[in-house]
Amino acid sequence: MTKRSEVNEERRTFALDRVFGSAPWLKPSDKARHKVKVFKSGNSLAVRIPAGTKLVAGTEMDLIVEHGQFLCYEPANQPKRKFNIAKVAGSATDLHLIAPEDRVFEDRAPRSGGDDGADGA
Repeated sequence: MTKRSEVNEERRTFALDRVFGSAPWLKPSDKARHKVKVFKSGNSLAVRIPAGTKLVAGTEMDLIVEHGQFLCYEPANQPKRKFNIAKVAGSATDLHLIAPEDRVFEDRAPRSGGDDGADGA
């Protein structure tokens, strides 16, 4: 790769990062391909995972296989996102409970099924 093409690639990546910075769900995921070999380990099959994958030894993974073809690995125990109520507790000090008399609603006549939403005006 020439220096000019490297600079152009860096500029393109920088421009994409600026566009997708406010919408990270639109950012393309980084994918890397590694050539690995399946081998026999005892009575099981095994795959040696290269060190460059940033996986941690001992991580429990789920292997998803469909019709005998490898699809993907994903962490088995993904930590659930927790909501910290302590950060918002007491922040809405101007709120008051609704009075019981404000909880009573007037009955309305049921809408006819043939109404298409047009007012006729």
